[in-house]
Amino acid sequence: METTTPTAAPAAAAPAAPSATAPAPTALETRPGRWVDHWDPEDAAFWQSTGRSVARRNLGFSVFAEFLGFCVWALWSVVVPLLPAAGFSLTLNQQFWLIAVPSLVGATIRIPYTFAVPAFGGRNWTIISSLLLLLPASALAFIVTRPETSFSVLLLCAALAGFGGGNFASSMTNISFFFPEAEKGKALGLNAAGGNLGTGIVQMVVPAVIAIGAGVHLERAGLIFIPLALLAAVGAWRWMDNLTGIRADYRSFALATKNPHTWIISFLYIGTFGSFIGYAGAFPTLLKTQFPTAPLGLAFIGALIGALTRPLGGMVADRFGGARVTIASFVILTGGALAAIEGLQAKSFPLFFGAFLVLFTGAGIGNGATYRMIPAVFRAGVTAEALPAARKAAAGCIGIAGAVGAYGGFFIPRGFAMAKDTYGSLVPALYVFVAAYVLMALTVYAVYQRRGSALASETI
Repeated sequence: METTTPTAAPAAAAPAAPSATAPAPTALETRPGRWVDHWDPEDAAFWQSTGRSVARRNLGFSVFAEFLGFCVWALWSVVVPLLPAAGFSLTLNQQFWLIAVPSLVGATIRIPYTFAVPAFGGRNWTIISSLLLLLPASALAFIVTRPETSFSVLLLCAALAGFGGGNFASSMTNISFFFPEAEKGKALGLNAAGGNLGTGIVQMVVPAVIAIGAGVHLERAGLIFIPLALLAAVGAWRWMDNLTGIRADYRSFALATKNPHTWIISFLYIGTFGSFIGYAGAFPTLLKTQFPTAPLGLAFIGALIGALTRPLGGMVADRFGGARVTIASFVILTGGALAAIEGLQAKSFPLFFGAFLVLFTGAGIGNGATYRMIPAVFRAGVTAEALPAARKAAAGCIGIAGAVGAYGGFFIPRGFAMAKDTYGSLVPALYVFVAAYVLMALTVYAVYQRRGSALASETI
C-alpha cells in the first residue's frame, strides 16, 4: 500500500545495496558515531533478525523529535492571544503576523532539511535539529516577560519557531531509509501522525501549564520545551543510528519540477495541509478576539481532530481513490467555511466553533487523500521501462508539495488580518477561502475525474 502521508523521504536515494556475493550480516555492525555500513531492509533474514528492532527504535526517537518540532512550531499560536493581557500593545494585524511567520519560515526550510539527512546522517541531524529548538524556546521565554519589546524583535523571535516546521521533512526522510517498501507506508504514517499531534497537544497543555499558580506565566510556554529538546537530542545521540551509502537525489526534484502535476498537487495541498496548519495557528486568536468570553482552552480540539483524521483520509482514499476523496474534502471545507461565516454573522459561538471542527475534519481527510494521489498520478500510463523515472518524479513531488503546502499556514492568518484591516470583518477572508476550495475541487475533477480527461480512466 502506498503511503498516504506527506514525506520528503523519497527525495534521497535508498542505501546502496550490498555486493551480490557478500552475505548479509545478522547482527548490526556499527562504526564510531553509530554509523551503520550495511543496511538492507529488503533482506528478509536481516530484517527479521536485526533490522526491524533497530528501525523501530529509530522510529520511536524520530517521532518524539518531530512531535517536539510541531509543538514548538505552534507555540506562538498559543502565546499570541495572551500577549495583550501580559502588557503587550499589539494590533490584530500584528498578532496575525506573529502567528503566520513561523509557518512561512517552516515551509521555506523544509527542502533544505530534506537534504540535511544525507549530508550529516539521520542520527546526527536529529541531534542538531533538536538542539535548534532551544533557540525559539529560549527566545520566547525571555521575550514574553518584557512588554516593552518592539514588534520587530517579537517577529524575529516568532520566526525562530519555524525551525520546528522543518523537522517534519528531515524526520520523514531519515525514517524512509530504515524500512522495507512493504512496511514503509505504515512507518511514515506513524511518523507523520506523531508530528501532527504536536499542534493539538501544545494547544491543550501549554495554557494549563502557564496558568498554574497565581497569574499567567507566559515564559513557561518556552521553558518547558528546553529540557524536552535536550532529552530528544540525548535520546538521538544515545539510541539512533546513521546510515552510510545514502545520498541526496537532486534528480528526483528536477524531474518533479518539469511535471505540471507537481504544481497542481502542490496547489491542492495548500488547501488541505495549508488549511490545517493555518487554521490551527489562527483558531486560538480567532476565539479570543471574536468571542472573548469563550473558553480559549477548547482551541486544541480543532488541531487534534485535524491530526487524527489524516490517517482516515488515507485509508478511505485507498478504497475509493485519492481524487474522489480529495474532492469530498474540499466540499467539507467549503461547508465548514460557510458555516463559520454564518456563525460570525449570528455571533454564535457554538456554530462558529462547530464550523471550525468541520474545517479541521475536511483538512485532515484531505491531507491523507491528496498525498495518496501522488504515486497514482505519476504511475498512470507509464511503461515498465519508464517506471523508475516516474517513481523518482513522484518522490520529488512529495517533497515539493510538502513544502509548498505549508505556506498555507502563512496565507490563512494573513488573509484574516487583511480582511479585518480592510473591511472590518473576517467574513471576506472566509469567502475567499470558499472560492479557493471550490476552485481546487473543480481542478481535481477537471484534471483527474472528468470523463474525457487524460487520466479519467486511471485510478487516481
